[in-house]
Amino acid sequence: MKVNVLGTEYEIISDATASEYPILESHADGFCDFTTKKIVIAEMKPDDYSMKDLKSYEKKVVRHELVHAFLYESGLDVNSEWARNEEIVDWIALQFPKMNKAFEEMKVMCD
Repeated sequence: MKVNVLGTEYEIISDATASEYPILESHADGFCDFTTKKIVIAEMKPDDYSMKDLKSYEKKVVRHELVHAFLYESGLDVNSEWARNEEIVDWIALQFPKMNKAFEEMKVMCD
């Protein structure tokens, strides 16, 4: 699946495993690779430690990683530490219309 992030196409890869993407071994549920323009989402398997509504949680992870992509593509990630530390309230307010469009295209809005 692909999504437009401020004019740059990112590929969304779902159901990824740690053997394919070792970074997922660190218990990350997803990551955004700016160098390859890929957002990788871990395989969501139910177990005793998982969220009960994994589909909803997976959408949340996709939205989170999309925010990282927007921060990078807008240039904020490169030159500001706060943008890498999740302190993005002001930026989200400015970019929300573009983010909302991408979230709707990806069908990852909250139900």
